Amino acid sequence: MNDGTASTETLASCRICGLTQRVEAPAAGYRAACCRCATILEGDKPDSLNRTLAFAASALILYVPANLLPIMSFEYFGAVEHNTVWSGVVNLYKSGMWFIAAVVFMASILVPLVKLTILFFLALSSKTGRGAKLKTALYRLIRAVGAWAMLDVFMLSILVAAVKLGQLAKITPGPGALPFTLVVIFSVLASESFDPRLIWRHEPAA
Repeated sequence: MNDGTASTETLASCRICGLTQRVEAPAAGYRAACCRCATILEGDKPDSLNRTLAFAASALILYVPANLLPIMSFEYFGAVEHNTVWSGVVNLYKSGMWFIAAVVFMASILVPLVKLTILFFLALSSKTGRGAKLKTALYRLIRAVGAWAMLDVFMLSILVAAVKLGQLAKITPGPGALPFTLVVIFSVLASESFDPRLIWRHEPAA
């Protein structure tokens, strides 16, 4: 019977045992636990949309200098060569390592841009309840390609090139190294801050 008061109960599913249960909003300083296995139940991520917007926007801004500025410099036989992420891809391709070039292009240029753009769109549009199915499909897409956005893939390609040069070259970080690293960090923070449940928050229950 409805007594006119708003219910504080929500449905939550335990990530360990899978039990779906009704959970009352815990008091300040406390967290709800599963009634079967005592695992802490995950609540809403605090200020999820604004945090995701901030991190994604910061990463997108830094994406420009990260890809335009030299990420490192090679000095060999007295000659200095400055390499951006794109020039690294081109040099790998010209050296016959086209597969590594394709992987570096995907991991360091294409996937981060696509992932950040989609995250920014999801955080901006999830404040309304429109297009929930499309937004869910986009979220699944960035989850699927997220494994490609790894900094160590690019560093592995640099290591391969450095090994081929032997002791003849001196390698120093360039001005693009810091924004490139920050893009990776902010991308991870944006992804972890986004709560996909907010996509359906304004949708009526079936």
